[in-house]
Amino acid sequence: MSRPETVLITGAAGFIGSTLGDRLLGEGRRVIGLDSFDPFYPEDQKRRNLEKAEASGAFVLHRADIRDGEALARLFADASIDAVVHLAALAGVRPSLERPSDYADVNVLGTTRVLDAMVRADVSHVVFASSSSVYGERSDGPFREIDPVERPISPYAATKRAGELMAHTFHHIHGLSVTCARIFTAYGPRQRPDLAIRKFATRMLAGEPVPVYGDGSSLRDFTFVEDLVDGLVAALDRPLGFALLNLGAGRTVSVAEVVATLERTLGVSARVAHQPRQPGDVSRTWADISEARRMLGYDPRTPFDEGVARFAAWLEGRA
Repeated sequence: MSRPETVLITGAAGFIGSTLGDRLLGEGRRVIGLDSFDPFYPEDQKRRNLEKAEASGAFVLHRADIRDGEALARLFADASIDAVVHLAALAGVRPSLERPSDYADVNVLGTTRVLDAMVRADVSHVVFASSSSVYGERSDGPFREIDPVERPISPYAATKRAGELMAHTFHHIHGLSVTCARIFTAYGPRQRPDLAIRKFATRMLAGEPVPVYGDGSSLRDFTFVEDLVDGLVAALDRPLGFALLNLGAGRTVSVAEVVATLERTLGVSARVAHQPRQPGDVSRTWADISEARRMLGYDPRTPFDEGVARFAAWLEGRA
């Protein structure tokens, strides 16, 4: 397969989707964006994410829901799409505890409809955004793609694992080339307002208390968004048949270290408000990235301090 020149990105207005779109447009490709502008966070923030893409002349946005099979059929019929990066989903572990049926509907049914539309349009390659949450609660690490993942502890995690299984089914029956990218905690410019680094920074700059669930010892494999996009583009350009690949930084940072790094970067002190650990939250995520390195040449390079500084410059520039 030659390099995909026209790429459909579902969830194109989001944090990762818009960053990926800008990268592909910068490489001279054409991007078809699909987004429902779900009100999980304000639409105006997502619209700002798309300003650079919409000025490029090579980006077309479709407002539609991935559960709408007719809208997907029209989209594929109207554009000559070479490949898909499927990022659209209801996001977040904690909200999934309150809305499990909605998460199953969007993340499982919606993913199935995207895959079905691809088959009907004879589009043969997709990169599917899975999640580190599929690994469940672990006391060891790093996590490898061959590890068992049959005990998710949140509805969100269960829907992402279900999406992987559905994608494999379409690979087996229809020959789709599918790379399931198990994305570890992404951060950087345009980060969603509910995610820890942005939430903490926003509250610290406003002089508000920072909610830390548990004692601050939880570990996350924080992955800078541009490094993650490197992996997604490599997966887009290298169909592998069917593959499960971790896209993380390959190292962990504690929540307490996140707060300390933000204090140094922003030049303000945090007022930490400890809260009980939340159901559905895992105590650690940690990616073994050796398979992604071997199969994609994936090589995340951004140190955590540098990534936080680049995020902070973006956040302060928005004010």
